[in-house]
Amino acid sequence: MAAQLWCVVPAAGRGMRVGGPMPKQYMPLAGRPLIERTLDQLAAHPLIAGLVVVLAVDDERWNGIDRSWGKPLLAATGGAERCDSVLAGLRALPPEVRADDFVLVHDAARPCVRHADITTLIERGSEVDGGLLGAPLRDTLKRADDAGRSQVTEPRDHRWRAFTPQMFRRAQLSAALQSAIDAGITVSDEAMAMERAGFAPLLVEGAEDNIKVTTATDFALAEFLLHRLQTRNTIA
Repeated sequence: MAAQLWCVVPAAGRGMRVGGPMPKQYMPLAGRPLIERTLDQLAAHPLIAGLVVVLAVDDERWNGIDRSWGKPLLAATGGAERCDSVLAGLRALPPEVRADDFVLVHDAARPCVRHADITTLIERGSEVDGGLLGAPLRDTLKRADDAGRSQVTEPRDHRWRAFTPQMFRRAQLSAALQSAIDAGITVSDEAMAMERAGFAPLLVEGAEDNIKVTTATDFALAEFLLHRLQTRNTIA
């Protein structure tokens, strides 16, 4: 059995594409805030030792969140960009998480991640310098012009969609994120920072229903997927 890992959950953004009166992570999903649903799924995994949630500096809603997951749960204050928030989360990890220990990073807006995929990522990523969940592109890929007209069909060979969790060693990821920040480069995920630092993260195929709730219509799909996932877990 692989060792237990801590997980950093960046939740400092507002999710502007969703709209609404509150940040996306606090909008209801099946009767509870989205972030609660995600933390439920993470905390229930036997290989996750604890969680660090990274919040916006002006977050006033976190204290109203159910935090009875039975595992250590820490909070940190994030920054303007995802890389700032993840770096803050890494710095907030407890002292027992060593520099060369692996740490997971998972989107607060991905409540439907499967436990089996997390386990596979931890097992396979631990054999190298870490990796990330994802899925190969299967749709035909088009490049559009500014008017939304298709200009060319792009090759999809060797192209993947990137998911979370992503898993890297604490010190290596911290250094890669700090390097990107110092260079003024906004990285879209942790793997991009590691690629820039000279690493080649392992792509681990996971279920494509590990969706990121991005728009208002995604909530209905996520609720359906979450119900199916919970039903499967109950039967198992």
